Amino acid sequence: MQDHQQGDNIVITIIGTAGLVLLLSAFFFNLLGWLGTETVLYNLLNIAGSVLLAFYAVKLDSIPFLVLELTWGVLALYKLLSLLIKKDRSPDTSQ
Repeated sequence: MQDHQQGDNIVITIIGTAGLVLLLSAFFFNLLGWLGTETVLYNLLNIAGSVLLAFYAVKLDSIPFLVLELTWGVLALYKLLSLLIKKDRSPDTSQ
């Protein structure tokens, strides 16, 4: 039983670490000017990272951390959708 629980904890830690890497990558790439906040990739990194960290927060039973990650993810999703809608509505200049 102990080994199974320890294995679960390792998986949960890996999930949390992956979320952290995604969020910090988006932040770092933005600071270096490699990735703008108005890009799909930037917002996808934020959404994916916040989803993984929200799962981690649930496993930690940390409500403040969960609220932070859900807010972060919802705002990134809102921005992503607005970018996609704006892109869809922009006139086609390829003709």
